[in-house]
Amino acid sequence: MNCKPATIKILHIDSNHPLLWEQLAQVGFQNEEDFTSTKEEIEAKIHNYNGIVIRSRFKIDKTFLDKATNLQFIARVGAGLESIDCDYAIEKGVHLIAAPEGNRNAVGEHALGMLLSLMNKLNRADRLVRAGKWLREGNRGFELEHKTIGIIGYGNMGKSFAKKLRGFDVAVLCYDILDNVGDENAKQVSLHELQQKADVLSLHIPWTPETDKMVNADFINAFAKPFWFINTSRGKNVVTNDLVTGLQSGRILGAGLDVLEYEKLSFENLFVSSRAYHPERSRGTRDEKPAAFQYLLNAENVLLTPHIAGWTYESHEKLAQIIVDKIVDFYKK
Repeated sequence: MNCKPATIKILHIDSNHPLLWEQLAQVGFQNEEDFTSTKEEIEAKIHNYNGIVIRSRFKIDKTFLDKATNLQFIARVGAGLESIDCDYAIEKGVHLIAAPEGNRNAVGEHALGMLLSLMNKLNRADRLVRAGKWLREGNRGFELEHKTIGIIGYGNMGKSFAKKLRGFDVAVLCYDILDNVGDENAKQVSLHELQQKADVLSLHIPWTPETDKMVNADFINAFAKPFWFINTSRGKNVVTNDLVTGLQSGRILGAGLDVLEYEKLSFENLFVSSRAYHPERSRGTRDEKPAAFQYLLNAENVLLTPHIAGWTYESHEKLAQIIVDKIVDFYKK
């Protein structure tokens, strides 16, 4: 870019690890923050900035980008870019920065932890012991040894999960839209072969038009064997009603869900209003949880976490450091 950092104004619209702000300031960038203004209020002043640092507070859409007349980069402190109209940003000459390297280890560990907890009924057993019930037979679990693990999406997150499985005597298969991504930790196969062989399915894919609602009834029924399901990717990749049907029928043995279809774009809240799913209902209708969501809340073979797979103390710092490094490198070119 051949620009001096002192001439570059960066707007931070989400809080992040303090090192991000501090190191950018040390290099000479001008930092400003606005964590409370509405999207429209940010749009009214975004022309004053050359860069923006976000997490997922709101969507960076065409309207926003048209007003960002001096924007040179968008840096998202996270793995995915689905909150950005990437094609239009690139068309406008805006450089896109993300940091999937920053939380891949955390996601891999979380996926493994969920799987082991599900298969060994750790959460259920813990609850029963606390309730005074010492049930050994009722909490008999399954071993991971000799199982086949299927990973869909073999990028940063999928590779991290596969690496964590190296200490187990398992077969690991991966499926990806890109060719030749398999490595010493996973054999790349077709989706059909993965569905024929897998005892466990773990999703590590972005949310795109191609992956939206990918895990539906047809997808689930294509598996040759009942399987455990782990999703640390995006909630909208799964049709929750069909997932619940799979759990009820035994096609899915258990589900570890760090993400839900009902999340808002910011990932900070859930839609739990009945109107979010049934807009035809009047505003006076009493809020109700969707039946499928209620089933997940009550099911003993379902483990739920609030989108925290990549949300560790270590990843918080690593994500910020990677974003700093990539912004600095961008202006060195």
